[in-house]
Amino acid sequence: MVAWYNDTDPYAAQWLQNLIDAGHIAPGVVDTRDIRDISPNDLTQYTQLHFFAGIGGWSLALRAAGWTDNRPVWTGSCPCQPFSNSGQQKAFDDDRHLWPVWFELIKALKPATLFGEQVAAKAALDWFDLVSADLEGAGYAVGATDLCAAGLAAPHIRQRLWFGATRRMADANGAFGDSELSDAAAILQATESAPADQPARPGDDVGLGDAHGTRSQGRPRKPRADQRALGTSGLDRCPWREPEWIWCRDGRWRSVEPGLRPLAHGVSNRVGRLRAYGNAIVPQVAASFIEAFEESL
Repeated sequence: MVAWYNDTDPYAAQWLQNLIDAGHIAPGVVDTRDIRDISPNDLTQYTQLHFFAGIGGWSLALRAAGWTDNRPVWTGSCPCQPFSNSGQQKAFDDDRHLWPVWFELIKALKPATLFGEQVAAKAALDWFDLVSADLEGAGYAVGATDLCAAGLAAPHIRQRLWFGATRRMADANGAFGDSELSDAAAILQATESAPADQPARPGDDVGLGDAHGTRSQGRPRKPRADQRALGTSGLDRCPWREPEWIWCRDGRWRSVEPGLRPLAHGVSNRVGRLRAYGNAIVPQVAASFIEAFEESL
């Protein structure tokens, strides 16, 4: 098996298995054990390891970025609840703060490359300070940037902190030399210089959710169904071609993903789906970050 996926949520685990069976993500096995019960010896046979895997977004993103299934990598989206503004904000005192557990596995097996993601909140910056310090102390060069799904013309914001790390080589004295990845600025610069959607042309009817629109977001207006997706370098840069528009009580149109009615009465497995959607990454944004990370090396 090429890949190993880990998630303790039975609903997400079955979703992962269905995606593997359908060939949508890298072939592999799904492990539902708590990460605290996993030892390094359990992982040595796998090429790609996806911790806190959710519904497989990282594997999909890697493929979209041209990262082959047999190319080694670790990914992980540590639980965001301890650091989210909408949570109890217990931060490092929360039992769901699992970075230290993941880091022990990283130190033991020393993957060459790893990617991760965390909620973009003030408390999460303290979390990333710990993550970057731990990784740099273990011989990794780390880069990060803050990206949102709306930056790829998605009909939602989904602001997240994305980071990548590459292992530096130690010399004969055990000291780490210069890395191919210079610093976080290299990641940010590569992200900003990556191919982006072309801006709207003069006279275009720019609608809500369009990051290139000249009008302020949320202004009452006639919605536009076509967000004019352009560019496909490694992935579809704008997969949200036909958003649905909802007229809200405050007199504004807002776009939603087509066919998504997670709060509708009678939707099968509504709670499971909501949890899976809420914990998932946006693969298109992750793929853009991976591509920028590659360009920075």
